[in-house]
Amino acid sequence: MASPPSLLCLRPCPPLFGRSRSRSLYLHLSKQSLQPITSPRPCRRSVAAAVAEQLVPRPLGTRWRWTGVTGIVACRCFPDAKNGPPTPPADMVLGATKCCVEKSLDGWPVLRRWDVPWEWPTISLTMVACAVSFLLTGMVEQSILEQFGFKVGEATLDEKAEVLFLGQFSTTVVVLGAIFGITNTFRPFSDDIFRYKFEEPFKLQNGWLLWAGIGILVAIISIALAGAAMTFLNGETPQRETDSLVILLPLIGSSGISTACLLGITGVLAPILEETVFRGFLMMSLTKWFSTPYAVLITAAMFAFAHLTPGEFPQLFVLGVVLGFSYAQTRNLLTPITIHAIWNSGVILLLTFLQLQGYDIKELLQAS
Repeated sequence: MASPPSLLCLRPCPPLFGRSRSRSLYLHLSKQSLQPITSPRPCRRSVAAAVAEQLVPRPLGTRWRWTGVTGIVACRCFPDAKNGPPTPPADMVLGATKCCVEKSLDGWPVLRRWDVPWEWPTISLTMVACAVSFLLTGMVEQSILEQFGFKVGEATLDEKAEVLFLGQFSTTVVVLGAIFGITNTFRPFSDDIFRYKFEEPFKLQNGWLLWAGIGILVAIISIALAGAAMTFLNGETPQRETDSLVILLPLIGSSGISTACLLGITGVLAPILEETVFRGFLMMSLTKWFSTPYAVLITAAMFAFAHLTPGEFPQLFVLGVVLGFSYAQTRNLLTPITIHAIWNSGVILLLTFLQLQGYDIKELLQAS
């Protein structure tokens, strides 16, 4: 009569990767099918040798070694016809599969995800902090202007432009301070998070200036096609009375000070703020749960909604997609910031030139 199976406890060798945790591995094996391996120093085998032994096919009845995160478990297995050959642990299979997938994406940086250290509560808290900081900064600025007796109706165009620049500057500082203040509690994190690097601007794989040039060309073509499609589908050009450009029309080309302030707002401060919030934080954080293309699309939609200009939503969405993929390719925030800055500054400079040539800018915007 066969002896009943027994529950044996095998303790793995000390960790190979510096982890202090140790677990007991319980194997429900029959006494007849388990023979211990005697090795004077089984724990000092190199990781490379252990992996190589796993990759080499072995006939039945030979030694099998399974490597996990806690060490190496070794046993001599003689599988019978009923149970078949032994199988490696599930965590080993999943880890190997994940490693293979990550290796296969090395040639496609635009598809790789970020190693995000925070969870949903941090994302929600940070976005709420950004919105509250934005609103409170505007209210405090308005209160300070009233205390100094500033009246918008009596101010000159240059004074209005200067006030707008100071308001945008303070908003940028406060909102970025909220983001970095919350996320810095998770340091140290991966070096591709909040990365602003000027090195290797023309590197083919991730040169920030090279891909910014590619992105601006793609954006011009894509936005032109989106505008043409909207005009064709709507049958008429949508009204743009509430668009930001129409609101800024009195300042465009009025003087050198006004133009410089507008370029500082639209070409420097706004791109740094918006790209850090939407691409540098939100899009990057979403890759913890979504693939990178989905994170790009979600962020582009939120970016378009945040501008509160329904007539420009398709164009802003397309621009957001280009900005997102350019950032995913280079992992450098200078890329979307440069695209955003060139786009905004180009529009302001073009409208200023047309204004100086005597064209009706408002009529041109309505027809565009």
